[in-house]
Amino acid sequence: MASFSVVSNISAANAQANLTVTNMGLQKALQRVSSGFRINTSGDDAAGLAVANSYRSQQAVLNQGIRNANDGLSTLQIKDGALNNIATLLDRMSVLATQSASAASAADRTTLDAEFQDVLLEIDREAGVAGLDAAQGFSVFVSNDGANGVVGGSIGAVDTTTLAVGALSIDTAANAATAVSTIATAVTTLGTTQGQVGTLQNRLSYAVSLAAQQVVSFKAAESRIRDANMAEESANLTRYNILTQSGIAALAQANQASGNVLALLR
Repeated sequence: MASFSVVSNISAANAQANLTVTNMGLQKALQRVSSGFRINTSGDDAAGLAVANSYRSQQAVLNQGIRNANDGLSTLQIKDGALNNIATLLDRMSVLATQSASAASAADRTTLDAEFQDVLLEIDREAGVAGLDAAQGFSVFVSNDGANGVVGGSIGAVDTTTLAVGALSIDTAANAATAVSTIATAVTTLGTTQGQVGTLQNRLSYAVSLAAQQVVSFKAAESRIRDANMAEESANLTRYNILTQSGIAALAQANQASGNVLALLR
């Protein structure tokens, strides 16, 4: 049997409890709609937040790895430009040596040899500027995938000593003939170093492409966990707004019902 009481308004207490729950839901829906995130605090989804943070961290590593790879490509392009120039210088040396090697040549071998020696100096200068005067290792950190996260290799030196042309001269026909043969070998040595640089350039290009694809994949995976479903949250916002209004109306009715008990005392 129902009872009438002004001390304990159970209807009002129920309305207040429901309003509290509704208000919490409304605030959460508002926060998600305004931020665009489903997870705004750890309490929203602690396990999901840990996974989403892991994906975000991997994106940060990969994005920096892409920048590292592009910096590495720039370095290799500088070296490649120097190698191409040194190849041109070797061609010039071959021309000078061939001209001097002819016994019937009327050219002044002293003048030819002077230019020849200047070209040798220029090869050493350009090799030094491009960091190609000594063999060196080359590595770029692209991702945190253990040993597979590093693209690396070695780049050979292309100075006159390594190319074995530093002691050459073309001041006589015999010396010039020897120089022609030696320079041909040097061109092959230079080609080996160019191949090493080209291989590293290709590997870095592939690495950048893969890292960019992985960034997109990790971003999509993070989004599925962290981002709010705006259609769902909009529906929740409407539902909680209606529940708030109806709850306030119910609370007003519950309070009015207690006031009606006073009519019994008249």
